Amino acid sequence: MKIVIIGAGEIGYDLASVLSKEKHDVVIMDREKECLVKPSETLDVLIKEGNATSATDLAKAGVSESDIVIAVTSIDEVNMIASMVSKKLGAKMVIARIRNDEFSHPNSPLHPTDLGIDMMINPELSAAQEIAQLLKRSAASDVINLAENMMQLIGIRLDRNSPLIGKTLIEYAQEHPDITFRVVAIARRGLTLMPRGPMRLQAFDQTFILAKTKDIPAIIKTTGKHETDLNRIMIAGGSAIGTKIAQILCADPKKNWSVKLIEPDHNTAEELAIELKNAMILHGNPTDPDLLASEGITDMDAFIAVTDDEESNIISCLMAKHLDVKKTVAMVSKPDFIPLSQTIGLDAVVNKKVAASNEIHRYVRSGQVISVTELRGIKAEVIELLASGKSKVAGKSVQELKLPDGCIIGGVLCNGSVEIATGKTVIKADNRVMVFCLPESIEKVTKLFSNG
Repeated sequence: MKIVIIGAGEIGYDLASVLSKEKHDVVIMDREKECLVKPSETLDVLIKEGNATSATDLAKAGVSESDIVIAVTSIDEVNMIASMVSKKLGAKMVIARIRNDEFSHPNSPLHPTDLGIDMMINPELSAAQEIAQLLKRSAASDVINLAENMMQLIGIRLDRNSPLIGKTLIEYAQEHPDITFRVVAIARRGLTLMPRGPMRLQAFDQTFILAKTKDIPAIIKTTGKHETDLNRIMIAGGSAIGTKIAQILCADPKKNWSVKLIEPDHNTAEELAIELKNAMILHGNPTDPDLLASEGITDMDAFIAVTDDEESNIISCLMAKHLDVKKTVAMVSKPDFIPLSQTIGLDAVVNKKVAASNEIHRYVRSGQVISVTELRGIKAEVIELLASGKSKVAGKSVQELKLPDGCIIGGVLCNGSVEIATGKTVIKADNRVMVFCLPESIEKVTKLFSNG
């Protein structure tokens, strides 16, 4: 595919890096020459300096021959104009980063298609929703909803005293015959392992387990962890993500959350105090131990650090963990920090760049792809695929399939009901199948589900 990425910031660079490695023909464009230095030196992409609102510059970047244009500058209005012009010039599909929620409302006077946008992404909102989900599953470091929310994939880090330490995956399943689940991936000392029955679990393994959503609490108990009710939340940083987390929690009809948000900028703090009526907004430095202590961090159930300084996010979360806060979540972007985060004591991390990448990959990948989600801190992805009637998998049981190495089928959604896959599970036409695989196996397994 020919893909034009407009905006060479963090998200643009990350997308260009991922897509170029997948052998797509990628052009990255930005008006700032300094922003293009890093991709020109480190990526196999074509660099274009130009104005995203100029039809001439967009034409020079090749949007008229592109399969996908992705507008991810930091300014909504620039992305909108770039999208409209790209569509007029002949771009087949346009994806735009739009932070303003107004355009996603059903009664909005303007819809994305009016702006030439086929798909809107809001990485900040996706990250905020992910954090809210983590607060509802207190024992998990990762929570991914699948199969129309009827299945969940959770990440659990096994403590040294977990009852599962030293047991094989076969023994784990045999000891809990009343629960149907599947261990689909394990991260161990920087390595990604695709599980097999005789494999023994070790202390500090990051295990990814798939089960029906209703069975997840029971699965968590088998690991030796316990769900605790989190209610008092402190958020460090009134960024777009911090604000959206507070909005989501304060608007939750099922629970009355107690939310404190600390923002270092005085003007921003005043604006948030007006906007967020049901949250307490504090002006101060969220890494200041004295401020955190005076505002009752020791009484908090969870501490969420989402400032623009990820080192500060990590430090403040470690400080909170030292003060016995039950759950800490930090926003982290640097790839090197993600696998280390839980090793040094954080409960969970989120990455808004990954949220954007997951959204976009569904449109980039060929085949019957419904969703793609990258697993943090591990080199594996979960892909939800639709089995075509003419595909090589239709009508066959899982044990009959010649799946590529590094690939596991975890579950199947059929006629509104879900089941955890076993070797005898038969995949039928139009079934939605949850597949876990290493990056090098993605293209091969996707082809198995497509026509022909």
